[in-house]
Amino acid sequence: MSEPVPPLPGSARGKLPHVPAAFFGIVLGLAALANLWRVGHALWGLPGLIGETLFAGAAFAWVVVALLYAAKWWIAPDVARQEAEHAVQCCFIGLGGVTTLLIAQGALPYSRAVAIALFTLGSAFTLAFGLWRTGRLWRGRRAPEATTPILYLPTVAGGFVAGTTAAALGWSDWGQLAFGAAFFSWLAIESVLLHRLYTADEMPPLLRPTLGIQLAPPAVGAVCYLAVGGGAGDLLGHALIGYALLQALLLLRMARWIGAAPFAASYWAFTFGGVAFATAVAKIDLVAPTPAIALLAPILFAGANLLVLAIAIGTLCLLLGGRLLPSTVPVGPPKTTGS
Repeated sequence: MSEPVPPLPGSARGKLPHVPAAFFGIVLGLAALANLWRVGHALWGLPGLIGETLFAGAAFAWVVVALLYAAKWWIAPDVARQEAEHAVQCCFIGLGGVTTLLIAQGALPYSRAVAIALFTLGSAFTLAFGLWRTGRLWRGRRAPEATTPILYLPTVAGGFVAGTTAAALGWSDWGQLAFGAAFFSWLAIESVLLHRLYTADEMPPLLRPTLGIQLAPPAVGAVCYLAVGGGAGDLLGHALIGYALLQALLLLRMARWIGAAPFAASYWAFTFGGVAFATAVAKIDLVAPTPAIALLAPILFAGANLLVLAIAIGTLCLLLGGRLLPSTVPVGPPKTTGS
């Protein structure tokens, strides 16, 4: 087995904070909520300004996190390199591309040229990182305790968001290819993850919030499927919603066990999937309502807003208390291998 990765300091030398790549999850949650409010504006006539303000906030957070994360490679390359080698933390780096794609969606109504530029940048980074990371995983020697839902981030989250963004730009054929890459990656990775959850040791408390990502594949996949498939709420669309509902109920059932660790920024892992779930249901309700969808849509909309609001307040409290940046990585599973 390879040697364990030493803890990563939240701030080592220099005046700038050493922001972990996981902080891109904050951008995911805000951008997803902005998309939900855009759909809510079309569906229920809710104030459009709220969605646009949320996108502005998401764009600001994206710029701040991206600049601070890039600065870490300049002022503390050893720390950044350790994160990239960490078997759990490394996958969060892929969110840099995913968040860029989401900001492209937000920019599209204002500037197609800017949206295309961001889409090109985000999709290129997502593809490159996904290939690099997956190639390392294929080399094996990965400890079971290092297997968490973060494995979805490079290819599954990246593929679904790239497909949705491509469809928004009018390139549904490319979006369908991205959907296929993400969909089948999800099925393969989920089998590995469930085997770990069923057979390996109990996940340590500080890693349990990553289970919030478990809701994202069916929820974000449903949003992508609706986008690349013309928005029809057909059998597959409803099936994805059904599986997302099952995952949401499982997370609620296990909330006490998952929440054994103190609140941290890692709880943003719950927001992307939770908000995407509400968005997919609202989109179906907009174009092809059914009694079940019409019942779920407002409940999930309210729940998604409360979820993001609660986690945002908790994050603000951590920031004001000087406890937002982690002093160490949650656990130190084996390093990744290969190159």
